[in-house]
Amino acid sequence: MTSGGRHQNSPPRIMIVDDEKDILAILKSGLETKGNFAAETFNSGEAALQAFASHAPDYYDLILTDIRMPGMNGFELYRRIREKHPSIPIAFITAFEINEDEFSKVMPSIKVKDFIKKPIRIPELIEKLNAILAAV
Repeated sequence: MTSGGRHQNSPPRIMIVDDEKDILAILKSGLETKGNFAAETFNSGEAALQAFASHAPDYYDLILTDIRMPGMNGFELYRRIREKHPSIPIAFITAFEINEDEFSKVMPSIKVKDFIKKPIRIPELIEKLNAILAAV
């Protein structure tokens, strides 16, 4: 059984979006060497959206985005990607505490379980991403 456009033995393709290049490098390296993911990194919501639009809708298996970025923030990126691909899993990385009740009132379409708190260790991130992908 395959998920999205993925073949049985090819690694899940993850889009990582964060305006901090060092975080992108750490996440890409950790996910590819320890987690058997194929990671593509983007340092802005605009660049990520452009890449997303230039591929088939099922090219990426999961999107991992920071929330606070200059220009297009993670929520805006979420909204724009959802317009093109309503079912792709999207997880947020954030340094801030998220109050589940308050948040679900403001943005009911976003599931708070898909928030990943910074700092996160690579093994925990891999576990979380695998759980999100398994739930698809």
